[in-house]
Amino acid sequence: MRLSALNDIADGGFAEVEAMIDGDAESLILYRLGDEVRAWLNVCPHAGRRLDWAPGQFLKSKDGHLVCAAHGASFELDRGDCIAGPCRGDALRAVQVQLRDGEVWLA
Repeated sequence: MRLSALNDIADGGFAEVEAMIDGDAESLILYRLGDEVRAWLNVCPHAGRRLDWAPGQFLKSKDGHLVCAAHGASFELDRGDCIAGPCRGDALRAVQVQLRDGEVWLA
């Protein structure tokens, strides 16, 4: 399933897309770093809420971490591990994606 064009995601930025995961419609966070894209479910492990403060609008700390808008949990962007806040030690649920011809696809 095609999720996004790579160029539609700012380098170092985020995008929110909808996808079917295990038969359920899910909100995903896409994070682009150069020619790489990482993806996670848009669900904070602390309270099960979305991480965006408005649809598709995510907070990034000055240290470059994704910050949950609800309770301030901070996630590093390599593996999605929570490094500060109420769910420290937990992690975002990764979703496998792949790049093909400038497009981001669900793997």
